[in-house]
Amino acid sequence: MCKDVLVTVVSEAGVPLGGPLPVAVHGVVAGRGAAESTHAPNEIARMDDYRRGHDAVVSRRPMLSRREVEVLLTWLRAESKEDAAAELFISASTVSTHLARIRAKYTAAGRPAPTKTHLLARALQDGYTSLDRW
Repeated sequence: MCKDVLVTVVSEAGVPLGGPLPVAVHGVVAGRGAAESTHAPNEIARMDDYRRGHDAVVSRRPMLSRREVEVLLTWLRAESKEDAAAELFISASTVSTHLARIRAKYTAAGRPAPTKTHLLARALQDGYTSLDRW
């Protein structure tokens, strides 16, 4: 599943599969851990900027609360909002509220994340998680 998600994330980010695919993603797709690449964190952080043609990383990282990050990462691992809610001992409605706020923050930062795949990409790009955790 992880390989499929990574390929989807890279495709949706607009990074050409035959071009300079981020080193970390190459490693994971090839079966190696992202940590095996010394350039992995910088490459992941620049995926979005590469897609837009920017050389410099522009800081547009929304400040998510600790709880928002916890809910986001739990939901990304879960099969459903209900599963994430059960793991966090909250209601599915509360999970939805957190996700709506997270999406609003990304939209306000000029980096909309309308799907689960987009939110995974944003979490990776912004350092809220790493490929090693997936």
